[in-house]
Amino acid sequence: MIVKKILIYLPILLILFLVQSLFWVPTYDKQAVNYPNRLVKYVHGSSSDAHILNPVLSADSSSSSINDLVFDGLIALDDNLKYRPRLAKSWTQFEEAILTLNTSAFLPGGRFADTNMDWPSTLLAELEKNTAWTKNLLSIEVIPKETFDGEIVASEKNVEKILYTVHHPPRLKFTLKKIDQDFFQPIKEWLGEDYFNKFPYEKFVRADEPLQQKQLQSHYKEILPLTEHNPVIVFELRTDVVFHDGHPFDSGDVLFTYESIIDSKGTSPRKSDYEPVKSAKVLGANKIRITYKRLFSPAIGSWAMGILPEHLLNRDKLIAEAKKRGRDPDVFILRDSDFGRHPIGTGPFKFAEWKSDEQIRLVRNENYWEGTPEYEEYIMRIIPDSLTQEMEFYAGAIDNYSVQPHQVARFSSDDKYQSFSSLGYFYSYIGYNMRNPLFADKDVRVALGMAIDINPIIQYILYGEGERVTGPYPKITDWYDPSVKPLPYDPKEALVILNAKGWRKNADGWLEKDGKIFEFNLITNSGNPVRKNILTIAQESWRKIGIKCNTQLFEWAVFLKDFVNALKYDALVLGWSMGIDPDLYQIWHSSQVGPRQLNFVGYKNAEADRLITRIRREYDRSKQITMARELHRMIARDQPYTFLYVAKSTQLLDKKIVIVEKEESGKKKYQKIYPTKDGRIRYYFNKWKKLATMPKFSSAG
Repeated sequence: MIVKKILIYLPILLILFLVQSLFWVPTYDKQAVNYPNRLVKYVHGSSSDAHILNPVLSADSSSSSINDLVFDGLIALDDNLKYRPRLAKSWTQFEEAILTLNTSAFLPGGRFADTNMDWPSTLLAELEKNTAWTKNLLSIEVIPKETFDGEIVASEKNVEKILYTVHHPPRLKFTLKKIDQDFFQPIKEWLGEDYFNKFPYEKFVRADEPLQQKQLQSHYKEILPLTEHNPVIVFELRTDVVFHDGHPFDSGDVLFTYESIIDSKGTSPRKSDYEPVKSAKVLGANKIRITYKRLFSPAIGSWAMGILPEHLLNRDKLIAEAKKRGRDPDVFILRDSDFGRHPIGTGPFKFAEWKSDEQIRLVRNENYWEGTPEYEEYIMRIIPDSLTQEMEFYAGAIDNYSVQPHQVARFSSDDKYQSFSSLGYFYSYIGYNMRNPLFADKDVRVALGMAIDINPIIQYILYGEGERVTGPYPKITDWYDPSVKPLPYDPKEALVILNAKGWRKNADGWLEKDGKIFEFNLITNSGNPVRKNILTIAQESWRKIGIKCNTQLFEWAVFLKDFVNALKYDALVLGWSMGIDPDLYQIWHSSQVGPRQLNFVGYKNAEADRLITRIRREYDRSKQITMARELHRMIARDQPYTFLYVAKSTQLLDKKIVIVEKEESGKKKYQKIYPTKDGRIRYYFNKWKKLATMPKFSSAG
């Protein structure tokens, strides 16, 4: 009986609590007068607590938002989504390409290749007419033959290791000004196919156990590659940076951070980003060279990773901490360190305290290398309930609020707040399992898309806070092709297409072919009302043209494990949160169609594979844009997805928060806060300041 009464009065108690909070916390108008210290603190409302304050180990957004203020990376995205210097004051990229000499081959003209031949001069003489090739070439040198040992696992099924010795023949090392994935093409054309196809690997690669030599044959090209692309990045580091404890930052910290990520005992979720690295070498206190073992243009973005302090986390320090805490030093790793609760970086804010599930407090770094931030403190308050967040924002207890789509119209007319609405990197889609014969035909998939009117989804479900998308890239990036038009809403034409494919309506009004009704299941995860509504709209749209669609909702873990990862579904409603890079290998390449891989719709297109591979190997941005847009057009034609929309994200701030710009005279000038190209409003956060009264901007501001 008592429990029932509590349940009856619980909503009333909640409302009273929220109303009281309006009186407990100073409103915006009273803060400047009664609570002047409040103006120098930025309070961020977060729906969840951080997990670990170590950029190498964190994977959640709450941890990342704190890490971005405590740590700096070597580089970062600027307001136009291009990389800018941070702890690295500059960097250069070039390539070292390697050609293994086949001393058993005959060269064009019948000349026999041997180690005594002047290979550099011969190549230059043969290719001197290729001016683009010769202009990109800085030098050629001969690498003498060498011997080394190695081991390899015979196969995934057979974990037996094969030990081998390589007597490597001489090689040519070409140093190039620019990284060029087609560099070897003219060389291959001159040398001919036999030079590569008839290379005598068995003379140079020998198994320690002769009986294992046959097993080794399938690994020859991996062990002794005839051509290698080795891109190189050399970072020149800033000399005026110190960690929060006063210790100087140098190249050793960069090397330590890299080694911490790739540590076989470590648990960094970012390990795959650094797998393409062949070597990292310190060239001095403020210079480091990163050499890659293959072409991989997205690699540059990995150096936006926050840099750790080696002097606090090296192996000796971890062993000492383990002993102090009564832990086994042999198994004590970076994730076990108390550093994850008390981080020290080089960023604009220093860690102060962390009260779990309550708040994380930072104080500004007075000696920050880029200048002291305006705010004295940054506080992240943990407020899981969105309604409570809203009420706390009204009262001034937090400085930000993420507006729900249905609230945008109301808040945009309120002159107390400044609102920022932008498109993000996320898009929604209906994906078709092309292993199902129903969806194998591109024209059928086009017809399915034409039968759905997507505009009402945006207008009524998203309250107008979204835009149509037509392809696999974020709409705000240069990779997205704006010339591609959305599929028209045309159910009559959709039916014409299906009729032409042999689908005819039966007596019950369902499309039928060869005695089978056009019927399938459309599924998504529960707990997402927008996706649930999309199920209903798609189901009704297809019913109107005679397609029988059954819909189901599943709890997220079940949905992912039993259906998506197992590839056991017909069609689904999902979304992708994309990155800034144009590499789509994991989502669209035909090698990624297996269980627990991301191309779960089973899209296979040889030309798309070629483009995807070339895009991730291309370092020229203009060429990447051209190829990415071609890939966009190709996938839009094939329609493995019915591309739906990208939702807008709207953030609110008090209008009294401004950007402070200091003129040469020392006078301060205030500017309105404005977002970057991808909608980030905190790009200039270090210059933010909350004024006591509403500012007046000039017409130019």
